[in-house]
Amino acid sequence: MELAYVCEWEKRPKSTHCPSIPLVCSWSCRNLVAFTTDLKSEDDDKSTQIHTHMIHIIDTEHPWDVFSINSGHTEVISCLEWDQSGSRLLSADGDGQIKCWSMSDHLVNSWESVLSSSLDGDPIIALSWLHNGVKLALHVEMSGSTNFGEKFSRVKFSPSLTLFGGKPMEGWLAVTVSGLVTVSLLKPGGALLTASESLCRLRGRVALADIAFTGGGNIVVAATDGSSSSPVQFYKVVVSVVSEKCRIDTELLPSLFLRCTTDPLRREKYPAVTHLKFLTRENSEQVLLCASNQNGSIVECWSLRKEGLPVNNIFQHRSPVVGEKQPTILKWRILTTTSDLERVSAVALPKLPISISNTDLKVASDTKFCPGLGLALAFHDGSIHILHRLSLHTMGVFYGASSAQRPGDESAIKRQRTAGPAVHFKALQFSWTSLALAGVDNHGKLHMLRVSPSMGQVLEMNTTLRHLLFLLEYCMVTGYDWWDVLLHVQPSMVHNLVEKLHEEYMRQNQALQQVLATRIVAVKASLCKLSTATAARACDFHAKLLLIAISSTLKSLLRPHVLNTPDKSPGDRLTEICAKNTDTDIDKVMINLKTEEFVLDGPPLQSLQQLIQWVGDFVLYLLANLPNQGSMVRPGFGFMRDGASLGMLREMLVMIRIWGLLKPGCLPTFTATSDTQDSMLLLFRLLTKLWLCCKMGRAITHHHVQIVLN
Repeated sequence: MELAYVCEWEKRPKSTHCPSIPLVCSWSCRNLVAFTTDLKSEDDDKSTQIHTHMIHIIDTEHPWDVFSINSGHTEVISCLEWDQSGSRLLSADGDGQIKCWSMSDHLVNSWESVLSSSLDGDPIIALSWLHNGVKLALHVEMSGSTNFGEKFSRVKFSPSLTLFGGKPMEGWLAVTVSGLVTVSLLKPGGALLTASESLCRLRGRVALADIAFTGGGNIVVAATDGSSSSPVQFYKVVVSVVSEKCRIDTELLPSLFLRCTTDPLRREKYPAVTHLKFLTRENSEQVLLCASNQNGSIVECWSLRKEGLPVNNIFQHRSPVVGEKQPTILKWRILTTTSDLERVSAVALPKLPISISNTDLKVASDTKFCPGLGLALAFHDGSIHILHRLSLHTMGVFYGASSAQRPGDESAIKRQRTAGPAVHFKALQFSWTSLALAGVDNHGKLHMLRVSPSMGQVLEMNTTLRHLLFLLEYCMVTGYDWWDVLLHVQPSMVHNLVEKLHEEYMRQNQALQQVLATRIVAVKASLCKLSTATAARACDFHAKLLLIAISSTLKSLLRPHVLNTPDKSPGDRLTEICAKNTDTDIDKVMINLKTEEFVLDGPPLQSLQQLIQWVGDFVLYLLANLPNQGSMVRPGFGFMRDGASLGMLREMLVMIRIWGLLKPGCLPTFTATSDTQDSMLLLFRLLTKLWLCCKMGRAITHHHVQIVLN
């Protein structure tokens, strides 16, 4: 692990610094990080002593822009939770207020509270969106497969609640200090259904809680009162809608006692449970517990297993009934525990849904593929340790600036401690591929750490490329942002990664290629920006993204002339006709089209003039750069060899030609050498010649340039 960057705040008066406030952070699949700090709003109303706590959001790619939301929470914000799309954020506070934040006009620097629910005076300690039933498993064993469906398989998983037709219902669930579970459901019309229920008949104080989901659509809540001598309770929560009202049913599940409380040597050593987490959101059968004292901590990992129930001797000799099975019972069994550790200040669990089957774990171990297998523990000495999620052995260590000791630093033991508390992390979060780690320290600074895919183990270049390619493919399939993967891409890797990514993409079926068409262009563009040698290709890929967007917009305006829609849309027929017709005369291509499908009113056409002008200017730029096409460092080099993109430009020129007959004002403007010159006709002729060269698969030579330009 190594530090990527730190987001620091401007100095503020000490009166606004509240070091005892617990901090929280949450990382979305769009690589937006929301976090709180112990710095209160500068707009505090001193006359009424009403303070508002801020929510800060950064785009990890542009950390210098911090967007701060005046949340309106009057108590400390205790929970932040992104939804699966990464576009909505839940916040909850110590007064029972829950708010749902959404982007205004899809702008990451503009947020508004769109929904809210409240349990006045009952602090929220756990918060989660209801599960939408989408779950993927990442198979390291199949990383060499050519089929994305084998690498990333869909796991059968039921939503927490469904609407008519099986569509998942949106909403959120929260647990309070008093032992209440509250559910808010978002109806299709926008109304909010809210209900609350006690976790058990005898309500008691709940200091820590966490929420997980089962494949059958149930919700499991783990709760503890904070004492290590008390049991950790588990509850099944079932949410339903009956007569337009939300209903919550709870059921007590098997509980457990920490192993350290049964050890005579440690019974009184760790009196408090400070962290309680399910290992993954979709796995309610594995839980991580941390017990602490003032100076140290111990971490235990438990697993829920089905075991046979022993039968009394009286029934041992009874003749078994055909098909009878031995009765079973669910019991919590400890998987592993750590030795005595420094005091833990924060815990982060991996989000990458890596399969933990024996075969996948063996392949991951052999190839040194570590993402998704490690969990992070932050300690009060400023260090961060990454432990294996099953064995809890150390995989990597990061020492902060205030860490007391580092490997090979013997003088650190004798070094006098600085005045005041050491800088340590109070909140910690992994990225969605587990290749980056964000931490908020006790001074409110956000630290971004790189987490190596091999945890620092030396790998061959081909193995490293294969690991990064595997994770880029995962981001493409899921639609997640891949910035954290780019943190580990060296400039020398860019060309090979782009080529291998294209090869894997071309091996997929046609339907999947169509779904991933824009995503792979975006991934290639971001990769090419990492190297000066491929910067020109990055320009081409960004231009192609805009070209695809404009083409989709223009084609979406076409409507069939007859109401009974045929098998092919006007846009599809346009593509088919332009692909078959190799005529260089644009007017002859138009003859084969049903021009009535291109009829649009005047105002919409005129509003498209800027986009139409961009298309015309872009075609001019490509043709003007054709004599310099041998230089890979010039933008446009890739376009001149991309038959699909050139074909797309031909289609748009045909559409523009037809629309120009309806409204000449929407046509692109060109500075021609003659008043009688038809610029659109000339552009189409030259572009078609270039397209034909690419279509025949020939390398563009100086001879072909002369043919195109003559």
